[in-house]
Amino acid sequence: MPVAVSTKRFQFLPYLISLLIVLFIGFVASLVTRPEIAGWYSTLKKPSFNPPPWLFAPVWTVIYIMIATAAYLVWKHRSRKPVYIIARSVYFIQLILNFSWSIVFFGMHQIVGALIVIILLWFSILVNIVWFNKFNRTAAWLLVPYLLWVSFASVLNTSIYFLNR
Repeated sequence: MPVAVSTKRFQFLPYLISLLIVLFIGFVASLVTRPEIAGWYSTLKKPSFNPPPWLFAPVWTVIYIMIATAAYLVWKHRSRKPVYIIARSVYFIQLILNFSWSIVFFGMHQIVGALIVIILLWFSILVNIVWFNKFNRTAAWLLVPYLLWVSFASVLNTSIYFLNR
C-alpha cells in the first residue's frame, strides 16, 4: 500500500512535541526520585544486581527518546479511526503508569504499590507494542528496549520488596 507523502517526510515540530511530552514526564518524575536516592532508597537492602544510581538517568533518557520517536512514527498515521484512538489511548496509559511508578515507589515509599504499578506498566507496554505495530513496525520495535528495561526493573522492585519486608 503506498504511503502518503506526509507520512514519509520528517516533521520537526511534531517530533519535538513528542520528545518534550515524554522528557517532561521523566523530568517531573525525577524531581520526586532524585532526593530519595541518597535518602530513603539508600537505606533499603538491595540485590547484588542493583545498578549504580548514576546509571538510571542515562538509560531512562535513551528509553524516553525511543518512546517519543515511536509515538511520533505512529502520530504520522493519525486519524479518527478507532484503531488509532485505541493506540493513542494505550500509549498515554503507559505514560501515566510510567510516571506513577516513581511517585508510588520514591514519593510514597510504597514498594508493594510500586510493584503493582510496574506490573500494570509492563502489560501496558506490551499492549502498546502490539497496537503501535499496526501502524509502524519500527515504532513497535523502538518500545522493546523499554519493555526489557521495565522487565529488569520489575525483578529489581520484587527483589527489593522481599529483601525489605
